[in-house]
Amino acid sequence: MHAKTLDHETFLDTGLPLFADMPFKVADMSPATVRFGRKELELALHEMPGLAALRAEYAGKRPLEGARIMGSLHMTIQTGVLIETLVELGADVRWVSCNIFSTQDHAAAATVVGPEGTVEAPAGVPVYAWKGETLAEYWWCTLQALVWPGHSGPNLILDDGGDATLLVHLGKELEEKGEMPDPSTTDNAELKVVLSVLRDVRHAKGDGFFTEMARHIRGVSEETTTGVHRLYERVEAGTLLFPAINVNDSVTKSKFDNVYGCRHSLVDAIMRATDFLISGKKALVCGYGDVGKGSVQSLQGQHARVAITEIDPICALQACMMGIEVTTIEQAIGAGYDIYVTATGNFRIIDVGHMARMKHNAIVCNIGHFDNEIDMAGLEARVEAGTVEKIEIKPQVHEFRFLDSTHGPNGGPHSIIILAEGRLVNLGCATGHPSLVMSASFTNQTIAQIELHENAEAYGANIIADPKGKKPTVITLPKHLDEKVARLHLEKFGVTLTQLTPEQAAYIGVEEQGPYKPEHYRY
Repeated sequence: MHAKTLDHETFLDTGLPLFADMPFKVADMSPATVRFGRKELELALHEMPGLAALRAEYAGKRPLEGARIMGSLHMTIQTGVLIETLVELGADVRWVSCNIFSTQDHAAAATVVGPEGTVEAPAGVPVYAWKGETLAEYWWCTLQALVWPGHSGPNLILDDGGDATLLVHLGKELEEKGEMPDPSTTDNAELKVVLSVLRDVRHAKGDGFFTEMARHIRGVSEETTTGVHRLYERVEAGTLLFPAINVNDSVTKSKFDNVYGCRHSLVDAIMRATDFLISGKKALVCGYGDVGKGSVQSLQGQHARVAITEIDPICALQACMMGIEVTTIEQAIGAGYDIYVTATGNFRIIDVGHMARMKHNAIVCNIGHFDNEIDMAGLEARVEAGTVEKIEIKPQVHEFRFLDSTHGPNGGPHSIIILAEGRLVNLGCATGHPSLVMSASFTNQTIAQIELHENAEAYGANIIADPKGKKPTVITLPKHLDEKVARLHLEKFGVTLTQLTPEQAAYIGVEEQGPYKPEHYRY
């Protein structure tokens, strides 16, 4: 670690200057990689009718003119279509992946080159992402995407998990307190890196860098349950700096992405990673929210014998109504389950003590959020102590052999198979959700960005720029926009909706064109 970091010095072990002034950084800009990425972007756009419809609706209007959007979201092919939609609608965009394993390198390369550029003369969007980043590289990338040439930073953030929002808020708070960020104050490996970024920025740029950046941010749209939870916590604490749109709780996001997307992509990831048969195996899904429901359906589609764990009695009762056993992690381990999937958004759902008792070659993976649903820190600590051996089978697939256990083959050590090092398995070991599912999520994101660009101050002031203004809030998109997202996708399925008569609409107290359900309705 550096006692002092200047612009030209490198950050931690990345070998990269803290403020690199690079137009992009991706893994591979070869013509073959770019060509592959561009072709997949073209195919994906056909499968993303919501984004295609928005491009047509706003053709020539550029509703995002003047928007500087910093995106922190998995750099996949589908995200490339989102990025190019934002650009077509007038935005200036910079992008970073929100996960060290989720980037599709051909998508990143093609997005940098753009639809009109070449490898020799890229004309796309600055992207800082590659598959297999270290944590230090990941947070370096996040900083690069936040630093805007000619400006202090973005005026809008499009976030997935809240990392970009976190960096800006934490940086500003420590500047305001006059505290120098100190990585030695935490044992959390990722927080150490975050504090290292903030410390080195302070050394290089002085005491007001993030405060000035935050002053110009008008709002954020947030993609995930955990990121939204962080935003609501800040509203309660009075520390949210600018208004936010909760995209996660739009029905056309939460159901499509979390339920139907996981239904498609969970078993895709497990089978790509292991080639193990799923049929007939005993599988435990920890959590039966939307992600858990989709994960259960995914495993049931392969005729696994599925049980769930839950803390919520309503979700547990829903599982019972679907004929699904509700148990605990301890009971499942005792019953010799074969597959464990975390889908809660909480932390230490499966700890190292649980893994030490699992049957030989049990598969353990996460499709919830972050890497701490599974106690990877505790597992890696045992590796360092020499009681567990870590063996790479292939990238993002590891065997962990518990050397002091005796319930493995012939009374020897047992192993477990960890996928994507505890991070999102569907993105680490496969390609994430299919394009049509992500079309629903990303149509919501695009509409949210347009709404923030046009009306952010209606949802609260930036409290740095306007300390006496209305406190910023977190909103969800209104029901008529949720229904609009659904409508934009129906033609793809050959759907013809029934039209209410004026008398029928009056009878149930709605407008003929909707919205058809009250805001509190649960689909």
